Amino acid sequence: MTRDTPGRRRETSRTALVNDPKVRRFVLQALLIVVLSFAAYSAVKNAAGNLANQRISSGFGFLDQTAGFGISQALIPWSETMTYGRAYIVGLVNTMLVSVVAILLSTVLGFAVGIARLAPNFIISQLARWYVELVRNLPLLFQILFWYLAILSAMPPPRSALNILGSVFLSQRGLTVPQPVIQPGAATLGLAALAVLGVGVLIVRWSKIRRQRTGFGMSRSVSLGLSAVAVALLGAIYVLAGAPLQLEPPQQGRFNLSGGVTMMPEFAAFAIALTLYSAANIGEIVRAGIQGVGKGQTEAGRSLGLRAGSILRLVTIPQAMRIIIPMMTSMYLNIVKNSSLGVSIGYPELVSVGGTILNNTGQAIEVIAMWMATYLTISIATSLFMNWYNARIALVSR
Repeated sequence: MTRDTPGRRRETSRTALVNDPKVRRFVLQALLIVVLSFAAYSAVKNAAGNLANQRISSGFGFLDQTAGFGISQALIPWSETMTYGRAYIVGLVNTMLVSVVAILLSTVLGFAVGIARLAPNFIISQLARWYVELVRNLPLLFQILFWYLAILSAMPPPRSALNILGSVFLSQRGLTVPQPVIQPGAATLGLAALAVLGVGVLIVRWSKIRRQRTGFGMSRSVSLGLSAVAVALLGAIYVLAGAPLQLEPPQQGRFNLSGGVTMMPEFAAFAIALTLYSAANIGEIVRAGIQGVGKGQTEAGRSLGLRAGSILRLVTIPQAMRIIIPMMTSMYLNIVKNSSLGVSIGYPELVSVGGTILNNTGQAIEVIAMWMATYLTISIATSLFMNWYNARIALVSR
């Protein structure tokens, strides 16, 4: 029987340490971090040296300087005497506006197109199919230019604007609609509307719980009756409050339009193109999700005596949502990122306004870093929300 000497034990210990996978992974990851840190340090040092050689100051102090340029669309107060930081926020709000509008409209239109693609009616299904094939296979930038240059730019001047129903005008300056005018008493009407909405949500929730427990919920006639009562109640409050919310229609003068709210042609063209393009892709996502639900589910619904619409609403769509949501998340992220194409037609979104700031200040690295941080933050927030919703509707194993 042999005994291990102290020297042999130390050699065995070193050999085991080298062959340990955990130790090797730790060492390799540590080396990778060192290499990446050195590369980042070198890049920052070189950039700082180049800026110093060109006598360009670095840092974000330029955000407090006066911008001195105008922005054609601003949802928050804006003037040329305000700062670059404020201008950047104006561009961010415009990006969020067109992204939210495109997401909402393309979701509704995409679901309609996806369902129409599977409709038993030949004409409807073919119309939906050709819409998808035509719009999805054309570049988005081409569609933006088409709607802006070929459609909206061909509209008549304001003095010859197209009059729709006497209160909506369409011209080269965009779509002009009546402007909401808020009078004293609007707060009372708003609180009453919120109260009615809250009661309605509670009634619907109570009906849903009762249906799950007993199989009997609120009938359609009772639902319509309660809805009519709610509308009548809000109408009475509106009259008693002195009609606090009114619409002021635009007036067509000899040379121009006055009053109303005008939607910029750049915004209209961009929102239309982004919505139609995204809806075509969402339509295919919805079609794939519906076809991913087993046919036995539809047959089970029919055996229960449900109509086609009820089967789609109560059986097929809820199960298809588990397939649709992950792909819809990617589509929503694409919409946000595609909003940067608004610069092609002069829509003052984030990239357009940021580009103007970059040209005026020469702070290229800082502005690009702000773009990256902003889009990354929006994308992560969107992903977190959609992942939360996906987990909420996922099947729970027992």
